[in-house]
Amino acid sequence: MRDLCFTSATELLRLYRTRKASPLEAMQAILTQVDRVNPRVNAIVTLARESALAEARKATRALPRRAEFPPLFGVPVVIKDLTVTKGLRTTYGSKIYADHVPTEDALVVRRLKVAGAIVLGKTNTPEFGAGANTFNAVFGATRNPWNLALTCGGSSGGSAVALATGMGPLAHGTDLGGSLRIPAAFCGVVGFRTTPGLVPVYPRELAWDHFSVHGPMARTVADAALMLSVIAGADDLSPISYAVDTRQFVKAVRKPSVKGWKIAWTPDLAGLIPVDSEVASVAEQGVRVFRTTGAAVETASPGFSETNEIVLSTRGLMMAALHGDKLTQWRDQMQQGLVWNIEQGLRLTPQEIGRGEKLRTVLWHRVRMFFERYDLLALPTVAVQPFPVDQPYPAEINGQPLANYTQWFFLTYAISLTGLAASFGRTEPVSL
Repeated sequence: MRDLCFTSATELLRLYRTRKASPLEAMQAILTQVDRVNPRVNAIVTLARESALAEARKATRALPRRAEFPPLFGVPVVIKDLTVTKGLRTTYGSKIYADHVPTEDALVVRRLKVAGAIVLGKTNTPEFGAGANTFNAVFGATRNPWNLALTCGGSSGGSAVALATGMGPLAHGTDLGGSLRIPAAFCGVVGFRTTPGLVPVYPRELAWDHFSVHGPMARTVADAALMLSVIAGADDLSPISYAVDTRQFVKAVRKPSVKGWKIAWTPDLAGLIPVDSEVASVAEQGVRVFRTTGAAVETASPGFSETNEIVLSTRGLMMAALHGDKLTQWRDQMQQGLVWNIEQGLRLTPQEIGRGEKLRTVLWHRVRMFFERYDLLALPTVAVQPFPVDQPYPAEINGQPLANYTQWFFLTYAISLTGLAASFGRTEPVSL
């Protein structure tokens, strides 16, 4: 039974079809694992035990009558605690919403349920997803499954840890500046930042937001592709969503090939930030695999020197728009990094906001021209190795001080600014 905890969603579906396992058996095994492991890692912060078991029993009873299965029939999934779930507590990692129980499901949750997935619970996140170390004043810190003294990354840290420890085969996450990719890298799972609009988001206060996206997390690329095929595609509720053939995602991973591709490798995005020397060395070793599969690899990178200024203006504006009104009433209950970011946004002038947008346009065209020459850009996911869990963020890299809590994850944030899709591929002990 315990083996079912680490069985992929793709394999679970095969076992269901051949009647070698049932959704109830899988759910019971995973819940046993949750009871055993979660108290130590603090990944799942709200557990829907009874409803998950009820849905698993319902799916199991339906097995003998089914010739065809929905794409995620009976597959457990965990949802990041930034995303609303009907009747299931959603706190956003904030004391302000510590007892908040939504009356509707987010669109992405609805799509997962329609596809047959069973929501197991909610996973931990920093307050309102601000930051890449998963801790908050409601539930505390989520710990790295490979070393409990270290951070799991963030902000989808609870989802990554749940996957890594066998508390479900699929997880939902979101990504603004690296929140799907960083915890996936630190925990050894798969996290995929989708192109803005590919996965429609509702409800959403900023409907035209092109920065924050929803995406799949899993232990295998095939499972991530399967989950993406369910949650992607146009919806009238999202003005930036667009139609796509969702079947292509699963097809693409069945016979992957980079033969003939021209791949650019950079350890630091042309010197954008310092990178831990061991991280750079291990990541470069990982890139060598591309050469063995018929791809050409060169050291090259577009410049990203504008990143800090663009991040300060665009992130500050977003934080002020979403959370500025909370400062008056709840300032003392909010984490200091979040307060700093909101206040920085409230101080922005129209000229600074406009300059940030102009610089982002210049950056986008530079990257566009770069990809006329290359098919793929490979780089380390994170500039540092996992750091102590009680340290909010690294103060320096290679002896060079960092100005604020966002700079250490600029390798992922810089890619977010371009609107490109980005994933993670694991080497040891870091990632690409």
